[in-house]
Amino acid sequence: MKNFFSKHIVPICAVIVIGGATFTGGFFMGVHSQPEIEKVTTLDNKEVGKNEKVDFSAFWKTWNVLNEKFVSSASTTLDQDKVWGAIEGLTASLKDPYTVFFSPENSKEFASEISGNFEGVGMEVGIRDGILAVITPLKGSPAEKAGMLPGDKIIKIDSTSTEGLKVEEAVRLIHGKKDTQVVLTVIRDEKKGPIEIKITRGVIAIPTIDTEVRTSTSSKSGTTTASKPTSLQENGVFVIRLYSFSQTAPDLFRNALREFVQSGSDKLILDLRGNPGGYLSAAVDMASWFLPAGKIIVTEDFGKNQVPNVYRSRADSSGIFSDKLKFAVLVNGGSASASEILAGALQEYGVAKLVGSTTYGKGSVQELVDITPDTSLKVTVARWLTPKGKSISLKGITPDVKVDITEGDVQKGRDPQMEAAYKLLTK
Repeated sequence: MKNFFSKHIVPICAVIVIGGATFTGGFFMGVHSQPEIEKVTTLDNKEVGKNEKVDFSAFWKTWNVLNEKFVSSASTTLDQDKVWGAIEGLTASLKDPYTVFFSPENSKEFASEISGNFEGVGMEVGIRDGILAVITPLKGSPAEKAGMLPGDKIIKIDSTSTEGLKVEEAVRLIHGKKDTQVVLTVIRDEKKGPIEIKITRGVIAIPTIDTEVRTSTSSKSGTTTASKPTSLQENGVFVIRLYSFSQTAPDLFRNALREFVQSGSDKLILDLRGNPGGYLSAAVDMASWFLPAGKIIVTEDFGKNQVPNVYRSRADSSGIFSDKLKFAVLVNGGSASASEILAGALQEYGVAKLVGSTTYGKGSVQELVDITPDTSLKVTVARWLTPKGKSISLKGITPDVKVDITEGDVQKGRDPQMEAAYKLLTK
């Protein structure tokens, strides 16, 4: 993922460091210290806490009452653990599922996960409407093979309820060594009630891209070579399936576009379904192939008090495809982050029609900040805006042609979204 480190995070660090000093001092000074809270701008551009004095007396009274009266049934909770718990509560009060404080133990586990530990079930999860939900299972992963689908609501992990569970806590419970098993209780259809899905963990190999040529709505997947450019020009559709925006994705995408040109087809489907995102630079590179140089692809909005970052199409690869290109992009609830950035730009410039279901709505930017040598804070610092200034967060990108896939379609091996995109380009 793109590493986001910019000046706007410095005041956030300062507030937390000062808050720690005030906390320690307050333990001795009592309840009279009332630190001044400077102006804070939320992602909705609302100013809160401007020149406001915050009364910490209730906090310190609670601290003292707990120390004096609480009788623990387990091992004694250390004062430092109470500090970590207080900070966790502070971050939770923002009601942003992506802003999370990592205690020493959790910080170590998170660092291990992002460093490349690829044993597990192979799926992206997030919080939607307060419920843990599947963004997408990765192609060929144990989760996909077990039958997990985008949008599945996970209400229990083994015997642990997911109610009130943070994403990182859920990931730790689902994550595990290969050949071990996890049981997920899932709600897919409210009328049918919960179902149990058993997944045997494995080593996760994340695919990036593959291609195929379709000459009918029922063509099978797999890379094929076109031998009759004339017939392809009439009804052949070249399909590029992109599974992640990895570091190697731009080069692989360029090679796939070369295959497309060599096929002789003028019809292209880019399948971004189940693609959870990745590097921002990869999305910018790919969008540049279809847009004139200098066009806005996405804006990174930090709120009112900081200049936004604007990412534009690159001159070295822009505008090589003519207006005669017939282009459709497939999206669904598993298309997130960089997928939404690319799809949103192609849709708003009229380059491609989006087909499928509404995307996930992962339009915010997180930064990992060290708080102490062994703790860290993952904090939302900005949001993504489409070229027309539409926020991707929460509502996602709405396709031009809405087509849903039912559980019956999956069982019968049907893909009505692909069929709809094919018909759109060949009608």
